[in-house]
Amino acid sequence: MSKPELYISLIVGPNCEWDSFALRSSLEYFGARVNTYAVGRPQDLVDVLSGKDREDKLDYLILNFHGDEGRFCMPLLGEDVYEVGEPREEFFDEQHVRRYSKLNNVRVIASGCTLGRESLAKAFLSCGTRSYLGPDDYIDGNSNFMFVVRFFYERITNHKTEQQAFKIAASMDEETAMYKRYCSS
Repeated sequence: MSKPELYISLIVGPNCEWDSFALRSSLEYFGARVNTYAVGRPQDLVDVLSGKDREDKLDYLILNFHGDEGRFCMPLLGEDVYEVGEPREEFFDEQHVRRYSKLNNVRVIASGCTLGRESLAKAFLSCGTRSYLGPDDYIDGNSNFMFVVRFFYERITNHKTEQQAFKIAASMDEETAMYKRYCSS
């Protein structure tokens, strides 16, 4: 096995399985090593963001979730199913990000509606994220998928910098232009 071009963790939110399978296949075809995590309960996301359940070697963390008003849509469980201290809200927002995340220079792509809003991006940056990309409005699902595929195509196949790949991927159409890029200073 040859050395991977990039190390990527793909976190699959509720009802995001099909596009995640397609995304993983594309990224692996380009030469990335992709580890996939399915989020069945809020603690699964907490464990990845905190580093408790995450690889040491990681270039990009893709959070493939549905989003609403700058928040991640989470699975709702029965009260007797939640673990002690597990978030119980319908949405995972910037306060949750600040509380649970330790991202130590990981680059994050949040590929879901409104997950590129500035307040959420700043929360991730305050937790050590090197860069944060996401759409700041309600993006079409196909466009969301195409942005991520094109971004990594440019990064891996054409050896573009993150900024160059971002500009190319965001310039495909009005939908992909919803993606914003935030960087730590």
